[in-house]
Amino acid sequence: MSRFGTAWQVHGDGRTVKPGEIVAPEERLSWPLTFSIGAQHVVAMFGATFLVPLLTGFPPSTTLLFSGIGTLLFLVITAGKVPSYLGSSFAFIAPIAAAQGSYGMAGALGGIIMAGAALFLVGLAVQRAGARWIQVLMPPVVTGTIVALIGLNLAPSARDNFEKGPLTGLITVVVVLLCTVLFRGILGRLSILVGVLAGYAAAVAQGEVDFSAISEAAWFGLPEFQTPTFHWSVIGLFVPVVFVLVAENIGHVKSVATMTNRDLDPYAGRALMADGVATMLAGAGGGSATTTYAENIGVMAASRVYSTAAYWVAGIIAVLLSLFPKFGALIATVPGALLGGFAVVLYGMIGILGVRIWVDNRVNFSNPINLSVAGVALIIGIANFTWTVGGLQFEGIALGTAATLIIYHGMAAIARWRGTDPEDPQEDTGARPSKLG
Repeated sequence: MSRFGTAWQVHGDGRTVKPGEIVAPEERLSWPLTFSIGAQHVVAMFGATFLVPLLTGFPPSTTLLFSGIGTLLFLVITAGKVPSYLGSSFAFIAPIAAAQGSYGMAGALGGIIMAGAALFLVGLAVQRAGARWIQVLMPPVVTGTIVALIGLNLAPSARDNFEKGPLTGLITVVVVLLCTVLFRGILGRLSILVGVLAGYAAAVAQGEVDFSAISEAAWFGLPEFQTPTFHWSVIGLFVPVVFVLVAENIGHVKSVATMTNRDLDPYAGRALMADGVATMLAGAGGGSATTTYAENIGVMAASRVYSTAAYWVAGIIAVLLSLFPKFGALIATVPGALLGGFAVVLYGMIGILGVRIWVDNRVNFSNPINLSVAGVALIIGIANFTWTVGGLQFEGIALGTAATLIIYHGMAAIARWRGTDPEDPQEDTGARPSKLG
């Protein structure tokens, strides 16, 4: 492959993938098929990527532009070894909303840049020292708790939007849920997008949609850009989100490594740095922060095509779509009630993803340390505890994340010191480690 991972070899005859085979990241199918798969990736990321700017008030076209550019940068920085689309990160919704209340969109963008810079530095450390220290700092009970509290912290926002038009919100929720179980293949995986269309149709029928902005928008033009401002008081809102981005990126790299049967650990640091750069770039221009997308892993699993060529196509398509202002104006007409319906499903899913991390890693909640970590942090996050220190204000996500790390490592250290670690097999038996070999 070339230095940027763009010298793809054609897989087989370029038209078929035989049973048991995969199209590797450094391979591609024929260009027409590669284009169609790239278009699938755009569709897969579309609903979630647009939902974030709609919920936060960011310009949708600007977010789409930077998601496309960020994806291309990610592919270059990872040398074409890690196929991924960088879409909007839901983890930033709560801190963006909080920052906008005090400093507007510009202040929120400054916080996004700070988080991106922190993620880049973490990636640099991982690239030099390896990913083992992240696993020590953030074991599954910690990672799962942080992900869960971020999703559940957003529950009041979902309720507020839903109540703007309960019928539209209810239709959206019902269609998303039914589509998930009624259809197989790609349509089932696009349940969110189908739910959006159904909810939008219901909103139009009830007169909740204003189309005037579409006719006023130009056909071609650059997206709306915004200059960020920086305020130290938002650090406590945004930096904790880095823990979520680290977990998402490392999880993505591990997932792709498993599906392609190759060791991608040497590229974990590059993936983190790439997402950090993409997030900083988005914040500098007015777009939402980015992260690797699980939706696109589903497309790869279904097609067994892991070619980064398809992601180059997806990134380029996203950039081109962002240059049509009428398209962005159409997206901006989505009513708040529809967003509330989405939010009920998606925010809940984010919370349950944290639970899934616990289940997949068999976290033992009969261990009072694990129970205390999750219990205390979730209450802090859901209730949105707030603590003001000088000019800095720390809210539920920041305080919950800090509590997760402090409680876990603090209790574990004391338990080891006192010999009371509940998971220590020697505790009740009086056994001592034996020497082997």
